[in-house]
Amino acid sequence: MDGGPRVPEQRRAPSPAEAAALRFSVLGPVRAWRAEEPLNTGSPQQRALLAALLLREGRTATAAELIDALWGPEPPSQALAAVRTYASRLRKVLDPGVLVSESGGYAVRGLGEDALDLTTAQNLAAEAEKAKNGGDLHQAREVLGRALAQWDGEPLAGVPGPYAETQRVRLEELRLQLLESRLDMDLEQGCHAEAVSELTALTAAHPLRERLRELLMLALYRSGRQAEALAVYADTRRLLAEELGVDPRPGLRDLQQRILQADPALAEPSAPAAEPAAVQVRPAQLPATVPDFTGRAGFVTELSEVLASAEGRVMAVSALAGIGGVGKTTLAVHVAHQARSAFPDGQLYVDLQGAGPRAAEPETVLGSFLRALGTPDSSVPDSLEDRAALYRSVLDGRRVLVLLDNAKDAAQVRPLLPGTEGCAALVTSRVRMVDLAGAHLVDLDVMSPDEALQLFTKIVGAERVAAEREAALDVVAACGFLPLAIRIAASRLAARRTWTVSVLAAKLADERRRLDELQAGDLAVKATFELGYGALDPAQARAFRLLGLADGPDISLAAAAAALDLPVEPTEDLLESLVDTSLLESAAPGRYRFHDLVRLYARACAERDEQPPGEREAAMSRLLDFYLATAAAVYAIERPGDRLVEHLETTEYPGLAFQDRHRAQDWLYAEAMTLLACVRQSTAPGLLRRAVDLLWAAVDLTESGANSREYEATAAAMRDAAHAAADVRTEGRALVTLANGHHLIGRFELANEQASEAVRLADAADDPLPGCWASNMLGIIALYHNRLEDGEAHLTRAIDSFRACGDGPGEASALCNLSRIHLAMGRTASAVSLAQQGTGMYDAMGHALKGANGRYALGLALTQGGQYDQAAERLQEALEVFRDSRMRLWEGMSLFRLAELDLAAERPAQAATNAETALTLLRGIGGEWRRGNVLTVLGRALSLIGHPGRAQVCWREALTIFEGLGSAEAEEVKSLLRPSAVA
Repeated sequence: MDGGPRVPEQRRAPSPAEAAALRFSVLGPVRAWRAEEPLNTGSPQQRALLAALLLREGRTATAAELIDALWGPEPPSQALAAVRTYASRLRKVLDPGVLVSESGGYAVRGLGEDALDLTTAQNLAAEAEKAKNGGDLHQAREVLGRALAQWDGEPLAGVPGPYAETQRVRLEELRLQLLESRLDMDLEQGCHAEAVSELTALTAAHPLRERLRELLMLALYRSGRQAEALAVYADTRRLLAEELGVDPRPGLRDLQQRILQADPALAEPSAPAAEPAAVQVRPAQLPATVPDFTGRAGFVTELSEVLASAEGRVMAVSALAGIGGVGKTTLAVHVAHQARSAFPDGQLYVDLQGAGPRAAEPETVLGSFLRALGTPDSSVPDSLEDRAALYRSVLDGRRVLVLLDNAKDAAQVRPLLPGTEGCAALVTSRVRMVDLAGAHLVDLDVMSPDEALQLFTKIVGAERVAAEREAALDVVAACGFLPLAIRIAASRLAARRTWTVSVLAAKLADERRRLDELQAGDLAVKATFELGYGALDPAQARAFRLLGLADGPDISLAAAAAALDLPVEPTEDLLESLVDTSLLESAAPGRYRFHDLVRLYARACAERDEQPPGEREAAMSRLLDFYLATAAAVYAIERPGDRLVEHLETTEYPGLAFQDRHRAQDWLYAEAMTLLACVRQSTAPGLLRRAVDLLWAAVDLTESGANSREYEATAAAMRDAAHAAADVRTEGRALVTLANGHHLIGRFELANEQASEAVRLADAADDPLPGCWASNMLGIIALYHNRLEDGEAHLTRAIDSFRACGDGPGEASALCNLSRIHLAMGRTASAVSLAQQGTGMYDAMGHALKGANGRYALGLALTQGGQYDQAAERLQEALEVFRDSRMRLWEGMSLFRLAELDLAAERPAQAATNAETALTLLRGIGGEWRRGNVLTVLGRALSLIGHPGRAQVCWREALTIFEGLGSAEAEEVKSLLRPSAVA
């Protein structure tokens, strides 16, 4: 029995190793560990004693103080004995010498520096403050995040007593202060979009905390949601008046005025003076300059002088124009490298692909530039105008050189110009940009004979040229003094030591009898490529010709092997040899691409040289087979048991095989643009059916939302091609893909028309599976239009048709869709049963992805049935699968349904968080109708957590969407906007 702390105890102090091994937590449940082993800290009162001693940081607490801490002014009669008992028990658990008795009380001593989570959090907070004061906001945010991670729920959870209650309030206030500091730094670093959902939840949990409301207003404003930002102020003012009878503090009122005035300073972070230099990104994107750059001295001087004048002008722009192969890019890159020191804040570069059929879109280029300049993905706006404005803002105050290579026209270039003093732009193009206001225009002609000979000599070697000077002059003259032609010819000669200059000259004379054509625009480039092509061996030449037939931005090694009908390894050897001749480029490991002009030349060679002529069609047929077989393998591995793959056109050339669905998905998304390009160019009678089936098998490209627009455009083109060919069967299948694309982006009227026609054509062609798909689609579209009896009829037909085809996954899909029809009819029990039946079928087939669709439908039915916990489990399961499968559309919709569930379960703060995240995920995909529904639910959640102003903004935006679409949901939103609904 402990007799009480009468004299200081003489106990052995813990060794450093022993002390370091002990860890304690108070920022959550009161717990203790020795190394990784949890220790028993006893009853709640015993944990209260331990917490009181830990929070005194080694100072002694008297017995009276501990009694008051545990029981307050009315302790039990045996309080002192209880304190001694608790202390004795704790001594047995802790290391010797840690809990000591002295001066009539107790103390915890000799702990390691980070033994207590609160101490760790305080040390990290101090470190973050130091980093912030030093201008390193990124480091400060990271360290502050680690400090906040020390909290594990409610501080001192389950610990009784007035002292614990007081400390809980203090520790929660500390957490909120740190959280506000971190959120403030989030906004300083441009993470406003991500901060909105977190701040919405925090303001709901702490409605009277004005700093959180101020940060929410700023985050919304910087996210382009000005009306919601102002609504937050109105909500705050009303709440403070009702609850406390006071007005918002001056800082909040000032922020409201600045938002009303659209203060430009609010549009971007206002970091302390010491911070900007610490986080600025300096891109260095210029391609390498050629080591043998030759001549052009006059142009180099002229362009350098223009760039040097950038400091005193709004902007310096030089536009180089000339025929292909004249050396525009080489000159521009050389001058840009020379001028780098004058632009210390970075150099940007882009190939605008103006000579090709699909020039780069300015908004895409601006997105790339903004990221290179340090703008987070989440802060890059959607529209061209907003991106251009942000681009100019980011460049303001910087000295950056922008090289815009291979531009199509002035319209493509204008949004990409910096527009601020100190910056400059170099533009290359085949056309003179006379309509580019303020540009310094430079017309670049061919090289002079002396310059051309110098370039040839640098590449070939002075010794060989000196021995055959006249032949060398003949060579550069035959090249028309075009730098690209000279470089190709000289490089080939340099690589063949057995050739003399005269041999090359003779070859050029043989092949260049039409010298007048050498000066006729792109024909000069074609003639130059003819030299390289003529030196290829037969296998290289065949690869060059056939690969040039394929559309798309590039081609993978496996696809190239299919087109060439060769194994992968010999194909790689061939392609790498073509890379060495500069007739092909290595876009990335295992991927190759043609320059746009070289591709055109390769196709001309194929038309001229390929024997027999049918080999061109055979190569494209093999490539189409490869894509179709591989896409079918992806479909099959993601949808086991689905009968679609059995109804596709047969292929003679095999595709790739995959061990797991993640690798299969990787392939599909990596090949999306080349696959769709292959479909678009395969409209010939022998290819059309396989091309449409390839589009059908690659349905994930539209269902994910990642390639919806490109997929839709391709489906429309194939529908037209099938119709022109009077191929009823193929037109019906193309209509299924087009209807599916329109359905997924919210164009329900179009989708309904196309699916109805697909059913008719499928029946006419005796092609049942497209009819099954189309009927299934018609049923869900009818649900969206509230035509429930029609929907039930369509889905009943789909179920019967899928069963007749033996297509289990299709039947399961239709059952789950019918569940949603029954749910809308109020037949909740039947809806749950149907969804369970469909999900069970998916699970029995090992169908993870479509099983997620089943769980999605089941979650909706359980929600309406009031089984909220089960509904949340099913929707969360669906969400995880969609997220893992990169199905962004359905990930967003699952979060939207979770938000609906949270509202039904009276969890409005969580509903707001889920709806905010759904809104972000569905940006640009899923169509406006779905966006309107998410906004409606977000408004409901915001209204319930004390943000009626923001709720009104969301509802007004939703109403605009629904009225524009003519949707019945408009009436529901109108009722929400009525004053009585808000009250």
